[in-house]
Amino acid sequence: MALKATIYKAELQLADMDRNHYADLALTIARHPSETDERMMVRVLMYALYAQDGIALTKGLSDVDEPAVWVKDMTGAIKLWIDIGQPDETRLRKACGRSEQVVVVCHSSSCEIWWKQVEDRLARLRNLTVLRLPAPTAQALAALAERTMRLQCLVQDGAISLSTDAAVVEVALEPLKRVDA
Repeated sequence: MALKATIYKAELQLADMDRNHYADLALTIARHPSETDERMMVRVLMYALYAQDGIALTKGLSDVDEPAVWVKDMTGAIKLWIDIGQPDETRLRKACGRSEQVVVVCHSSSCEIWWKQVEDRLARLRNLTVLRLPAPTAQALAALAERTMRLQCLVQDGAISLSTDAAVVEVALEPLKRVDA
C-alpha cells in the first residue's frame, strides 16, 4: 500500500510592501511522503513571495509534469512556473516553453555544483530566473514547520522574513540567473 500525503494547514499573513500586496491566506499543503520539511517550507515561502490571483500549490512530487507552485490565468495558461531543487536541463527547457516565466529555487549545499554544471546550457532561456537559498536558511525554515502553522511573511525593501510567534527566519535569496530584459 502506498503512503499517503500528510496534510499541513497554514494561516499566512502576507505583507509584501515592495509589491503593495497584503493578504491573509489559508493554505492546505499536501506533503508527499518523500518531501522534506525544508522543501515544503520553501514551497510555502515561494507561494508567499509570488502570491497573486491564480497561484496554487501543485501536486509537486506526486506529479512529475507539475512544478512545486504555479500561477495560471483564467484560460488555464501557465504564467509562472516555480520549481524547487535542482531540476535537469530538459525539465527546465520544457517549463520555459510552457510558461511565461520560470523560477527555480535551489536550497541545498550542492547548489553551486549543480549550477556550474547547467549554467552554460541554460543561458539562452530568456524567461528563466534561478535563485539560491542558503542551506542553513532552508533548515531554519524547516524548523518552523508544524501540522498547523500561523506564519507571517514580511517583504520590505528587498528584505524577506518568515516568522511564527516563536521564531523569525531572515531570508536572503541570491540570484544566479535573472530573466533577460
